[in-house]
Amino acid sequence: MERIYLDYSSTAPVDSAVLKAMKPYFSGVFGNPGSLHQFGQEASAAVFKARRGIGAAIGTDYKEIIFTGSATEANNLALRGTVNNLKSLRLWRTNLKSFSKPRLIISAIEHESILETAKDLESQGVEVIYLPVSREGIVDLKKLEASLNKRTALVSIMYANNEIGSIQPIAEIAKAISNLKSSFQFPVSSFPVFHTDAVQALQYLDCGVNNLGVDLMTISAHKIYGPKGIGALYVRNPKQIPNPKSQILNPIITGGGQEFGIRSGTENVPYIVGFGKAVKLALERRKKEIKRVAQLRDYFWRELKKIYEQVELNGPDFRERLPNNLNIHFPGYGANELLIKLDLAGISVSAGSACASRISKPSHVLSIIGLDARRASQSLRFTLGRPTSRGEISQTLKVIKNVLKK
Repeated sequence: MERIYLDYSSTAPVDSAVLKAMKPYFSGVFGNPGSLHQFGQEASAAVFKARRGIGAAIGTDYKEIIFTGSATEANNLALRGTVNNLKSLRLWRTNLKSFSKPRLIISAIEHESILETAKDLESQGVEVIYLPVSREGIVDLKKLEASLNKRTALVSIMYANNEIGSIQPIAEIAKAISNLKSSFQFPVSSFPVFHTDAVQALQYLDCGVNNLGVDLMTISAHKIYGPKGIGALYVRNPKQIPNPKSQILNPIITGGGQEFGIRSGTENVPYIVGFGKAVKLALERRKKEIKRVAQLRDYFWRELKKIYEQVELNGPDFRERLPNNLNIHFPGYGANELLIKLDLAGISVSAGSACASRISKPSHVLSIIGLDARRASQSLRFTLGRPTSRGEISQTLKVIKNVLKK
């Protein structure tokens, strides 16, 4: 049976060109980038090339790209590293009465790697503000502005949601933070810091960090047809030697001082090379792929409505949504049962985030945007990708029609 994969927000296959770029670095060029001999220098040059390419792709210098073991680690580094850095500053320690409880502001529909990290920091005395979102999954700027105060260490808002595809106005949020933080007369000029998780956004949206106005940004390789097990965090001015107090985060993994002292551990050379190649391909193909995938999504939705007119779209309309995302309510059909039946018929989709799919409860994102438990438990996510063809969508529609009849 030919299988059709429509879960590209969970992960994507490694592109053949990415795999080809990676292969030499598993055995032929195997040196440690920290070694001074030729083997090490060849590996170091490959890491530098990938770092420089990724930096250029998001409009920044290579020194501001910090490689991590995953996007989850990058998100942890952003949150924990920022809070730890602020707590370690002498100025903070000498003003305990005023600044003893740093504030973290996040949206309520963040990925689990942000939400669970925030909960852990909350248990350590950090105040966490969970911003509500509209029914379309968009943060209310006025509520964000009202939550900012001089104790705010970090604001973290996901660029594009992994479940409903909602796109946040990141540049507007950055401008609001910039306009307001000067009026707080915050004791450390680098704070509040603004972070965005751009894992889902990189292949479809402009991720130029200066255009967005962010201080930290998380990206991942395996969402863009690169290998699993490698992520990166953009860090604005990670080490300002003349004024080290102006750096915005501390490392959470210490050791040999790799990654400019921000993330120790021997660099994963083949995966870093693959990441660099995946980013290059994503940018080269972005414009055409946005148009192609959006047309397939529109066709899928239009024809699905003909098959079962009661279906409803969860989240924003197509103007504020990633072009490959459809989160669909199937009234009268349990999501888990429908998912299994589709899988048995060769169609692979999901009921939400892969990081929480084995937990038998409705999506927190669908609940937060105001959907009741019944609707949330009757919804499936379809996400299209680079290999998705019109033929696959047509076959998926046929299968859905047969499954719904049964």
